[in-house]
Order: sequence, then C-alpha cells, then structure tokens
Amino acid sequence: MPANDSSTPNSDSNPSLTAVLDDRWRETHLGRLLGHAMRRFDARVLSLMANNEQVPLALSNLAARDQISAAHVHITRHLSLQGSRLTDLAEAAGMTKQAMGNLVNQCEAWGLVRRENDSRDARARRVVFTQDGLAWLAAFQMAVAQAESEFKASVGLEIATVVALGLEAYCM
Repeated sequence: MPANDSSTPNSDSNPSLTAVLDDRWRETHLGRLLGHAMRRFDARVLSLMANNEQVPLALSNLAARDQISAAHVHITRHLSLQGSRLTDLAEAAGMTKQAMGNLVNQCEAWGLVRRENDSRDARARRVVFTQDGLAWLAAFQMAVAQAESEFKASVGLEIATVVALGLEAYCM
C-alpha cells in the first residue's frame, strides 16, 4: 500500500478539513454577496450618470469611458455640502488620507471639486463642490433613486424592504 502523500490533506480523518475543502461557501457568504451587490449597484449608478443630460458633458464622457470609478463615488457620497477637510472625507469613506487626496486631485482636475481655505481654521483647507460638482451630485441622486427602483423591481418590494431594513440595522 503506498504511503499517504503528506502534501494532500486527508479530509477523511479531519471533519473540519472536509468543510474547508468544500469551498463553495467562499462564493456565497454574505460578505461576498454584499460586495457583489455594491459593485453592481455602483456600476449601474455610473452608467445612468453617463447617460444623464444634466451631467456636464465632460463628466458624462469620463463616466461613459469608465474613467470615473466607484472609488470616485466616495467623494460624491461623503463630501458635505458645506465642504469637508480631506482627513474627514477620507475617514468617512474608509480610505487613507493619501488615497483620498489622489481622488480629490483627479476630481479637482475634472472640475467636480475645488480646495479653499477653511474659514474656521486658517491652517486648514476644505474640499467643496463646484457648480459642475453640484450638478454631478444632483445626477448622482437621480441615478441612485433609479438604481434603487430597479432593485425593487428585480427582487420585489417586500424583499427590497427587508434588505434595506436589515442592512440599516447591521450598519448602525
């Protein structure tokens, strides 16, 4: 009888190893499904924004050519209407200050945001929406509403309500 190859795990002798070797769970666990759902939702929002006539043409073209990504949406989601310091914006988005700084630089070059002095602290600067950025934000609001409506139509109002309530409870 050949010796047991030590490089191949023997699941017969270890029931917990059997569970790990059946890796279907990696495709269907809640975290992965939430990640897929968020990427799908963000992609749909960006697609709707790329085709929205109220979005400034240059920004619409960037979105249509996939130059604006879900990462850029972090600024749209988290930038206060009164403006935000870079560190606060990065913290709200769950990003490093350096990564958020890179996104702000891109968005500033595209005309979405600008930096200005913080009236409450002469040493600090705030990131604020430009007029084009506010138009982008309005289009974002409409696109999110449309994507939510499509989600409700896809899974049904009852399930959509349960999902929304469950996610709200989970995140609080």
